[in-house]
Amino acid sequence: MQGVSSKSSAFLFVAAALSLALGCRREEITHATVPKGESGLALTAGSAPPMASGAGAAEVPAPPTPTGTNALRWTLPKGWGQSMSGGMRYATLKPATAGRVEASVVVLPGPAGGELANVNRWRGQIGLEPIDESGLASARKMLETKAGAVSVFDFESQGKSKSRVIAGIATSRGNTWFVKMTGDSGPVAAARADFVHLLESLRFEDAN
Repeated sequence: MQGVSSKSSAFLFVAAALSLALGCRREEITHATVPKGESGLALTAGSAPPMASGAGAAEVPAPPTPTGTNALRWTLPKGWGQSMSGGMRYATLKPATAGRVEASVVVLPGPAGGELANVNRWRGQIGLEPIDESGLASARKMLETKAGAVSVFDFESQGKSKSRVIAGIATSRGNTWFVKMTGDSGPVAAARADFVHLLESLRFEDAN
């Protein structure tokens, strides 16, 4: 009986050790998946960076709303509406076009994940395959504005029901600005000329 008891004790000891080791391994994986202090944020759906969640995850704070000479300005096309919300989604714009179409202005600190990552995210949202650096250069159109050089991209989905995204990316004064219009292909096409004029009017100036 004493031999059996010793074997049981040894078995329980080994099982406890394995459980502890597996627990530590799971914790290592959790921290490796969502590291604290992560830099370089890619935009996700809804034009906001991914937010870490779960126990021990690092929260990504919203950037301070740019003000004064650091705030991006534009001239709103005739008939367009807008609402200023501040934070990452700096403004929501509504083109004067019937149908499913909306424009937004998003601001993020630093490089915000890089141009290629954001462009491929937008392509993925309308069912297009990702592109590489060479494809990025071919798709990019440069627009000179008072806010500096703006990279403009225009993508349309395939299939019967087409979606379209037109977006401008401006990097200035430590922030990256995304001015994007999305929706059904027809309404986006109808609002394209106004949207390009809006991009051309981008500037930084003190509102006071």
